[in-house]
Amino acid sequence: MRSRSNSDQLFKRAASVIPGGTYGHLSPASSLPRHFAHFCSSGKGVYFHDVDQNEWMDFMCAYGAVIHGYQNPIIESAIEKQRSVGTVFNHPHEVSIELAEKLTQLVDFASWSVFAKNGSDLTTWSIRVAREHTKRTFVVKARGAYHGVDAWCDPGMGGRIESDRADILEFEWNDLEQLEGIFKARKDQIAAVILTPYHHAAFAPSVMPEEGFWAGVRNLCHKNGTILVLDDVRAGWRLHEKGSHKYFGFSPDMTVYSKALGNGYAISACVGIPELKNAASEVFLTGSCWSDAVAMRAALTSLEICEKDSVASLVLDKGKYFCSGLENLALEFNFKLRMTGPTSMPYPWFDGDDNLYRIQNFCQIASKYGLFFHPHHNWFISNAHDQVSLDKALALARSSFEEMQNEL
Repeated sequence: MRSRSNSDQLFKRAASVIPGGTYGHLSPASSLPRHFAHFCSSGKGVYFHDVDQNEWMDFMCAYGAVIHGYQNPIIESAIEKQRSVGTVFNHPHEVSIELAEKLTQLVDFASWSVFAKNGSDLTTWSIRVAREHTKRTFVVKARGAYHGVDAWCDPGMGGRIESDRADILEFEWNDLEQLEGIFKARKDQIAAVILTPYHHAAFAPSVMPEEGFWAGVRNLCHKNGTILVLDDVRAGWRLHEKGSHKYFGFSPDMTVYSKALGNGYAISACVGIPELKNAASEVFLTGSCWSDAVAMRAALTSLEICEKDSVASLVLDKGKYFCSGLENLALEFNFKLRMTGPTSMPYPWFDGDDNLYRIQNFCQIASKYGLFFHPHHNWFISNAHDQVSLDKALALARSSFEEMQNEL
């Protein structure tokens, strides 16, 4: 068992002044509370240290927010220059225009961009823009999909009332017939369809779009005058350098980005087609720190690196190597492990493990070897992972599988 005394003491302090100690997806209850640390102290490259100075090789990348590794020197140098002149002012900094120009140059359908701090800020704002443009009420999403913490889409129950979801309709991912039925039942009433590039529901294998799914969704939205919103918050920049819609070969009307956009600096963006620019200007959007020039400089630099180095292709290739290696190791020890979803952000699934015991057991054992494998969330590959670190991770995973087999 790795040392955790400082982490436990800090959690007791936190619990006395913070509801739950830590909350949301960072809550200990959502992972392995007696095996993962509660607090971090530092990070560099693909490693981070907890407050007990245990070193971890990271396969969560701050839940996807870090794509170039912790403390990437190019990004840190750029933001230090920005910080030397200031970050939050009474007015936007020029970097906001540079970032908007960069996004509209990268994303083929986009002619405008706005910025906030979290994915939730802009997924909610985007459906309001769709409602303003169409003068319609209903919004369609995939059942089980996560689009943020607001009441229309959050995964919890606390504080929500029935009317919060009265205008939200759901269909099963990949079921075009069911989606078409919703359009028929609510003819000329649907403002937006909001979907992730592929289905990454919690506590379940990731599901890729079937052949023709995105073309079918795009066609239904076009035929019915409905705005197609892509929630690319989690997958953005890990599938394609110009947005995940390019990876799957379709064109949305708006896309929301966050996570890897700022390589750990808090920022989100929504881009859209020219026809929605007037509606976007009518829907109020603001935050005291949303024009944070440091976060915008981090995002601009991160995008430049992604484009110059074809980072999406690199992390997909690195993920393919790692996922294939992990699946083959599992087979050696008679475990049927599937790394579902894209290889740059795979979700691990043991066949027949509906109660999640086996994945919890595997991640628990791996934690003793310093591998940060999450049992209930998709993992992430960063471009800081290299051949040496991936091979080291696979060697430690071998030891984990061997120990798990011996326990059985």
